[in-house]
Amino acid sequence: MSRLAEDPRIDPRFKAVFGGMAPFPLPNFDSREALIAAMNAPEVLKGLREAQLFTEQEAEAVAPSAGLTITTERFVSEPDGNTIQLSLMRPQLGGQSDDPLPCVYYIHGGGMAVTSAFDLGYQAWGRMIANQGVAVALVDFRNCVVPSSAPEIAPYPAGLNDCVSGLRWLISEADEWGIDANRIVVSGSSGGGNLALAMGLRLTREGDAGLIRGLYAMCPDIAGSRPRDDLPSSIENNDVWLDSHSSFSRLGYGIEAFEARDPEAWPLYASEQHVQGFPETVISVNECDPLRDEGIEFYRLLLRAGQRARCRQIMGTIHGGDNMVLPCTDLALATARDIAAFCRDD
Repeated sequence: MSRLAEDPRIDPRFKAVFGGMAPFPLPNFDSREALIAAMNAPEVLKGLREAQLFTEQEAEAVAPSAGLTITTERFVSEPDGNTIQLSLMRPQLGGQSDDPLPCVYYIHGGGMAVTSAFDLGYQAWGRMIANQGVAVALVDFRNCVVPSSAPEIAPYPAGLNDCVSGLRWLISEADEWGIDANRIVVSGSSGGGNLALAMGLRLTREGDAGLIRGLYAMCPDIAGSRPRDDLPSSIENNDVWLDSHSSFSRLGYGIEAFEARDPEAWPLYASEQHVQGFPETVISVNECDPLRDEGIEFYRLLLRAGQRARCRQIMGTIHGGDNMVLPCTDLALATARDIAAFCRDD
């Protein structure tokens, strides 16, 4: 029996779906080249495409597309000049006010290495947020191991550059899409949580933190996925759904940046000086996640630096459990509503 099935803390609905599964593996490799070759093998790519937790019909039932305008847009990323796609969702006006809407700029998870904003799960999650009355823009940045909709793969800082470029494009196009450029929140989960916080560090360093309303980082993967005595969850929660004791993320994203302790690659290396003037931030963590304490430690860094921050922990959840629209829809809805309220500055 898996640790997930045995753990008395975990919501029984997660156990019913995931209890019979082995922990999600993050294997070790000797080099980035070996990692890329293994992960792009046809049978692995097929498994990644078919790894769906629910059907489109099930997702529509809890995160409907009715009442939303959903389009695919493109922008040119700087400084590389590559083209990136973005999924833009907006509640249809109907009889509502035509005032510009606040917007959640969302970055998908997958260790900066795999998955896509156009995957079923992220599309459903975007719809669930948009159904709270805000616009949602899901950026499909360049992954570092397996291609997203962008055909290129590239290590840090490629994905971060794409995310920053997409934000600047969204701001420039805000009037056309009925978006309030003064109420844009950058959000993301897991690897997307890393990139959200890294965007905060990049914008702060460049003097542009005021471009966004704030950051909402969920289960951020910001320490390089390894056991650490100062992060107890990395030990006590390992193998509960996520096996995080590997070099997968740091090797794929760029071991040089990890060894250099670059905070824009791995935000847990940020100092109080790095976060002076940081955007207002919400950190959301999952109780039974090996990455839990990484997010909590970044929250405490912000407090020590005198920055505005809030931290929430969702009890009974595994890694990313509250941004899966199923099986615990009530938990996902609570987080979607909290993101939308933060975006609106309620």
